[in-house]
Amino acid sequence: MKNKFSALVFSIAIVLSAVIIGRAYVMKRTNPGTIDVTGLGNKDFVSDLVVWEGEYTQSSKILKEAYADLEADKQIVQGYLESKGVAEGDVVFKAVNTNTNTRAKYASNGNYLGEEFLGYTLSQALVIESMEVEKVEELSREITELLNEGIQFYSRPPRYYYTKLADLKIEMISRATEDARIRAEKIALNSGGELGELISAKMGIFQITGQNSNEDYSWGGTFNTSSKKKTASITMKLRYKAE
Repeated sequence: MKNKFSALVFSIAIVLSAVIIGRAYVMKRTNPGTIDVTGLGNKDFVSDLVVWEGEYTQSSKILKEAYADLEADKQIVQGYLESKGVAEGDVVFKAVNTNTNTRAKYASNGNYLGEEFLGYTLSQALVIESMEVEKVEELSREITELLNEGIQFYSRPPRYYYTKLADLKIEMISRATEDARIRAEKIALNSGGELGELISAKMGIFQITGQNSNEDYSWGGTFNTSSKKKTASITMKLRYKAE
């Protein structure tokens, strides 16, 4: 009886093994192997658009006088920009901003007595947007010459952009896709197989960083505006059938 039971168990084990091997063979045939690769496309380029902002101020206890002085400063600033070859259409003067200056007053015993009026401070910002990058870049460094005219002018760092980003992005996608395909072909060749059809393609995040900088990529994408010379990059993740 014991020998019959052992024989039965052994027979069942053989049948199950055959089923498992058969299923494994079917899975291998219906789900061939895949090759997953990531390609990189990058390119150095130089910005072709610059945006630069500055601001000048005037202060007075009489609002009308402060405004008149600010308007006189504007005329000097406009003349200076024209002397530097900046086109009138590239300059936008923003609305005048008015601040009332006060300070707290206290009695000798420390009691608060209210606010003391000190005067008004008026400021006006200007923005230059131009394709003449080098000219505006130089202007942003030399604008302090207006201090010699008695003008309190504050210059901000220029911001650099590229007007052909759409075309650049397409070129980067093409480069990254080609790089990934070459990698996949080498993997297939080294493994003794062949590269099958493309199953899927997934584009990474477009990144723009300053050249020779230590900027890190971000999940949402990096978009550098502080460097005139930049590097654009993107990744493409491809999945191929392996035959």
